Amino acid sequence: MLDREQIKQVIADQRKMVLDKPLGVERSLLKQMENKIKLPHVVVITGLRRAGKSTFLRQIMKRYYQDRDFYYLNFEDERLFGFQAADFNILYETLLGLYGEKKVFFIDEIQNVDHYESFVRRFYDAGFKFFITGSNARMLSKELGTKLTGRHIDLVISPFSFVEYLHFKGTGYNEERLLQTEGRAEIKKRFEEYLFSGGMPEYLQYRDPEILTRIYEDIVIKDIAVRYKVGNLHEMRGIYLSLISNFANRFSFHSIRKVSGLGSVTTVRNYIFFLEETYFISLVNKFDYSIKKQLVNEKKAYPVDNGFIRALSARTGSDKGWLLENMVFNILNDHRQEVYYHQGKNECDFVIKQERVITGAIQVTSELTDRNEKREVNGLLEAMGQYGLKQGLILTLDQRKDIRSGDKNILVRPTWQWMLEKA
Repeated sequence: MLDREQIKQVIADQRKMVLDKPLGVERSLLKQMENKIKLPHVVVITGLRRAGKSTFLRQIMKRYYQDRDFYYLNFEDERLFGFQAADFNILYETLLGLYGEKKVFFIDEIQNVDHYESFVRRFYDAGFKFFITGSNARMLSKELGTKLTGRHIDLVISPFSFVEYLHFKGTGYNEERLLQTEGRAEIKKRFEEYLFSGGMPEYLQYRDPEILTRIYEDIVIKDIAVRYKVGNLHEMRGIYLSLISNFANRFSFHSIRKVSGLGSVTTVRNYIFFLEETYFISLVNKFDYSIKKQLVNEKKAYPVDNGFIRALSARTGSDKGWLLENMVFNILNDHRQEVYYHQGKNECDFVIKQERVITGAIQVTSELTDRNEKREVNGLLEAMGQYGLKQGLILTLDQRKDIRSGDKNILVRPTWQWMLEKA
């Protein structure tokens, strides 16, 4: 049990720190919060380490609670590492003594306290509102599911979108500006920057690649190795580097097992799923109407942000086509679309599924040329034919045209324009 005076000092320090925290770039998710605040449900905010969860909490505090009428706690603070579920009553008594009765809790990195869900459920039943953050999807889902089934709403904070990056850079845009030569040129310049730098807020502020390396190391050590008691840390690191360096390429758990030298496919699968649960990568399956076949087919891995590719990958990171594909996937993923790849005689980068039906097909390439146009178009047409689609999309750096093939229409569009339209 922690000392009451120590808890009091930590609470006071943390409140001052969070209220002194800059508001930063307003996140697009903030406008969705008005309706969610009116609900009694616990709002669970998850996402990659350092992607902006705490800043998002800060923005909610300012807009909807005028920087008062709430309690704030951050369990990433090393002074609270000994905190246990049994200490929550002392914590609440201390909060009451310092700030009086409030009905709203903001809690950062709550998964660091074992059995926290019992406290949340007890106070939820008493009419308290909770906003909590965490960096592990499975742990939060499993723990909250035991006590709060149907009583929580989940939001995922991703690195800056392109629109948020434009705001970060002070680059405004509207329909009129997009029609102006100067305005379009500036937006395309920013898009080129964003393609390589990605959208991790702290890295964009200081431009030191070591920041991205440290975030990755914290994920591997704190969120995976320590939490899951991983023994083969060297082998696990090797698997992760292989995934990052070969992003967007097909792989199987069996092929990685052979390369890594690990004796068990299950171990390989677990290591990869651990990384996925931290939001660092997403796995994409080959589409098949059979769920069983989807599970055993080769997969592709996409890192959450292009900046990590430049900082960690063994590739040079200068291939714009691959970076563009990774970026497009993350936009689709952020919009909660169910994404697969198509593989037959030809390949299509992404097919989108909604309610058991494929509703879209997208091919990504930096530029359509005489050398690659036939391959890119044929892959898209094959997917469109197989899933009964009349229209497909090819996203490039800056090309715009329409291609007609029989009764099928292919739109070739600049990715930056598509991203602005998706915002």
